[in-house]
Amino acid sequence: MTTTTEEKPVEQHAFEADVSRLLHMMVHSIYSDKDVFLRELISNAADACEKLRYEAISNPDLAADGVRPRIVVRLNEEARTLIVEDNGIGMDRDEMIEALGTIARSGTRAFMERLEAAKGGENAQLIGQFGVGFYSAFMVADRVDVISRRAGQTAAWTWSSDGQGTYSIGEAEPSDAPARGTRVTLHLTDDAKTYTSKWTVERIIREQSGHVPVPIELIEKEGGEPTQVTDGAALWTKPKSDISKDDYADFYRSVSGQYDDPLLNVHFRAEGLHEYTALAFVPGSQPFDLFDVERNGRMKLYVRRVFITDDAELLPRYLRFVRGIVDTSDLPLNISREMIQDSPVLTAIRRGVTGRVLNALEKLPETDTVSFTKAWELFGPILKEGIYEDFERRAQLLKLARFRTTISDDNTRSLDDYIKDMKPGQTDIYYMSGASLEQLKASPQLEGFRARGIEVLLLTDAVDSFWTSNVGDYEGKGFKSVTQGLADLDAKADEDDTPDSATEVTPQLSSLIDYMKDTLKEQVADVRRSRRLTESAVCLVASDAGPDRQLEKILQSAGRVKTASKPVLEINADSPLVQAVAILTDPSAKEDAAWLLLDEALVLDGDRPANPRAFAQRLSRLFAKAYGV
Repeated sequence: MTTTTEEKPVEQHAFEADVSRLLHMMVHSIYSDKDVFLRELISNAADACEKLRYEAISNPDLAADGVRPRIVVRLNEEARTLIVEDNGIGMDRDEMIEALGTIARSGTRAFMERLEAAKGGENAQLIGQFGVGFYSAFMVADRVDVISRRAGQTAAWTWSSDGQGTYSIGEAEPSDAPARGTRVTLHLTDDAKTYTSKWTVERIIREQSGHVPVPIELIEKEGGEPTQVTDGAALWTKPKSDISKDDYADFYRSVSGQYDDPLLNVHFRAEGLHEYTALAFVPGSQPFDLFDVERNGRMKLYVRRVFITDDAELLPRYLRFVRGIVDTSDLPLNISREMIQDSPVLTAIRRGVTGRVLNALEKLPETDTVSFTKAWELFGPILKEGIYEDFERRAQLLKLARFRTTISDDNTRSLDDYIKDMKPGQTDIYYMSGASLEQLKASPQLEGFRARGIEVLLLTDAVDSFWTSNVGDYEGKGFKSVTQGLADLDAKADEDDTPDSATEVTPQLSSLIDYMKDTLKEQVADVRRSRRLTESAVCLVASDAGPDRQLEKILQSAGRVKTASKPVLEINADSPLVQAVAILTDPSAKEDAAWLLLDEALVLDGDRPANPRAFAQRLSRLFAKAYGV
């Protein structure tokens, strides 16, 4: 609908459904820290100034006035308004509708769900992480007015909304608009009038936006003189000795859109064939898009302090959780994104930054065990992708990796720890992969290893099934699944100082094995006596030449494997149940028992019986015979 004033036509629009839902949460939710709105508006203003600098490289007329980039925050206690104004790139009508009326960024639904479930300080983190910071203004304002003029254009546009589901947009009077850039006016609610206090606003700016690369000025009252709050100096250009821990944390928040403290920062200047400065952070919480299918990084590329892009893939995808910047003088300012991806300079920078980040992570346990432990808990599954993908750094990533094991309780252990404690004569690193730690700990396949005191890695990340099958060895020790083949226990049982089966292979037991092979031949590749079992009656393992059981399950669920290979059924000769089945003379009872032993193995392996109805019928028949029904 369009209404007409005496001067300019004004259009009325409804927000997209996702925006309306988001605004409702912003307005009606209770946040532990509403100060985040100012950080987000300043961050948007700084981005607009950076975009102008970038576009002015190819079109110098956009910044021909020579006015330096700046952000001005204006306070008016009497009118109860707070204004954030920049002289950046600005917006035209279509850009204003796109930027303020829709959410184009993917992951909106995930954001809504997490925001609704979040409590306390996590809300502030989520607002910045999901790139919807502009709407946080409605936490403190009952109306927001935006007026903007795109650099190089004459027309200016005004946007206004009370956050209740609609917004208006129309052409503005040129005299009311900035020469270029955007002015955001917040009409504050009664309980937010403290944000007209100079001391409050200045404190927030210094704490949360102290290192944005654009100077910030504060005007306390209408007609007052501006006071410079920050100088816009790029933090990464300063000597490390002049930067405090709080400075690093503040800058991290400004570039990451997160509200936590970084676990690690890596700040260095490279000189030689290529010169560049890098400042990278390992976050203190998981970014929302960590498991995005695109798996893109979020490092920002600058050329001589001019922002170029945040889509340059400055780190491999398994380090996509790292946030920060790289600034180089070895690239032309007008380099295109296509040229960036093929640039040998960027390839060299990527290699250098990746090496520095991994080296810093590798050293972190020596200086800050708590931070390393948290970093591994948050990003270990992502770093393991590199073990599979990055052959060049595989050894370093394996050394960095930490694992739960059968002897580690609540702590994690490195492969170096594992190798140091290997049994005499042990030549392989044993592992078992599965869906959960609890399931793995209860697996019958581990019984023989526990009895012999052999440590087993317990792997619960999906990527574990892939890298373990792809990695040849670590420090000369191969990786071997305990659910695959004989796992060396049979071959070495007589040599080990370990429990061994006390039961000889009786004619009845040998006959049972032959009988089960024939009866279950459509379901299993083989039936054999097991030395890996000490308590359970049965278990399933992969054949000697077949893939690991968990890997095959993952591939089958993803449609990569149509038909699973037949497993091997191992039986425990010492089990009273197996011994009882071996002497059964009733043919029907023996057949039911054989199938039930297979179903028991499937259940222990985390699967369902192949035929639940037949399983129930067999169980009922055996119960009936046992109780004389």
